[in-house]
Amino acid sequence: MMTQTIGDLKQLLLLMVLVAILGVGLVACGGDDETDDGDTPANADCNDEGLCILTGTLTESLTLTADKTWLLRGGVFIGDDENETILTIEPGTTVYGETSTAGMLVVRRNSKIMAEGTAEAPIVFTSSKAAGDRARGDWGGLIINGKAPVNVCYGDEEADAAGPCESFGEGGTGWYGGDDAGDNSGTLKYVRVEFAGRIVSPDNELNGIAFQGVGSGTSIDYVQVHMNKDDGVEFFGGTAQAKHIVVTGVADDCFDWTDGWVGKAQFVVLQQAEDEGDQGIEADNNGEQNGALPRSKPMLSNFTIVGAKDSEKSDIGILLREGTGANIANTIVMGFNEACLDVDNEETFSNAGDGDSWSGELTLVNSIVSCATNFKMDDEEDEDEQAITDLWSVEDWFSDQDGNQEVDPMLNDPANQSSPDFAPASGSPALGAGSAPSNGFFDSVDFIGAIGDSDWTTGWTTHVAN
Repeated sequence: MMTQTIGDLKQLLLLMVLVAILGVGLVACGGDDETDDGDTPANADCNDEGLCILTGTLTESLTLTADKTWLLRGGVFIGDDENETILTIEPGTTVYGETSTAGMLVVRRNSKIMAEGTAEAPIVFTSSKAAGDRARGDWGGLIINGKAPVNVCYGDEEADAAGPCESFGEGGTGWYGGDDAGDNSGTLKYVRVEFAGRIVSPDNELNGIAFQGVGSGTSIDYVQVHMNKDDGVEFFGGTAQAKHIVVTGVADDCFDWTDGWVGKAQFVVLQQAEDEGDQGIEADNNGEQNGALPRSKPMLSNFTIVGAKDSEKSDIGILLREGTGANIANTIVMGFNEACLDVDNEETFSNAGDGDSWSGELTLVNSIVSCATNFKMDDEEDEDEQAITDLWSVEDWFSDQDGNQEVDPMLNDPANQSSPDFAPASGSPALGAGSAPSNGFFDSVDFIGAIGDSDWTTGWTTHVAN
């Protein structure tokens, strides 16, 4: 849980200045926009009180410093999709998304965000409203567009087979995709995104962080999305890799992928709130062409996925559908109202195996499920009157794989909304039961779940409600 520091008090004072200025209708200055100290970036409008407003498309590299108050007014785009522009953000910097204009930050292809905070001084993207008045959907969110492969081509069905594909992001967030699996969009480290996720229109929504065609050269480590209106983190294709991710209190799904994501993730905490939520993980390949290539197939390890078991909003812990593949290991799923695990759509079942033998394309090993109903079985039609009858038993699939358990994981206090403790208690079946995937990306640990002996979430995350 985040504790109050001198840095927090400083940010509070800056926010008070921000609110006061916006209350009288500040107009961004033009022309010579340097403050008295001469340090203002040429492509930002700052006033004498240290409030700097970012708007439109920025094509000159700039640095956001912790001694100023930064405001995103409307859509702020870094780069022109062709030439490199670098946005650098110092540790301890707070960036506010303006509520009235649905401020959002979009890093375009060929540009970078270098946001490297510390545990003591995280970088925070948050609402322009005062603490206590903030809510989900106050502003847009953070969107990063890269040039890694995706399996959906915007407006061109014939190109789906030819590739490389390009697509266009929800909410007018720009082009993404290409043929550079190792593309580098920069660094996110010790970064929080909170009270974001503006709903633009039905099926046109902004996530807390959208990784759109982001490549494996991008560094993503120690990132939290908190109280988002739509999904917390979503990967739209690409090869992005991430460690130490926390998603809390979001109103829709915590962790999503679609459109051919083949990246990796380790040490991920997903916790639902009591009032809103849907899936813990919602995993898709391609909604229109379930067999599209490259097929979504991430490698995941050490997830702790906590539902709100007494809430009707809490749905499925892990929902695997629309043809996705995945190799998942060392994961705890607990407390979901409908079920811990569900597999949907014929292509997903076929990709995983025939029920007698398993292909290895969709696996879950060394994992624990603990819900009132662990496995959802479908024998019905969906809202479009399409049969979604399971082709084999999800329970059999789970039990046939190595190291899986249906047992209480014995975590200390994982459902606590204000001060959770996701660590396993003494005697937990999660301790000593894990096995790291054989891939150089993954740290070698022997526990199941996101947290072992050391709680890496302490000090830089938050659990405040507003």
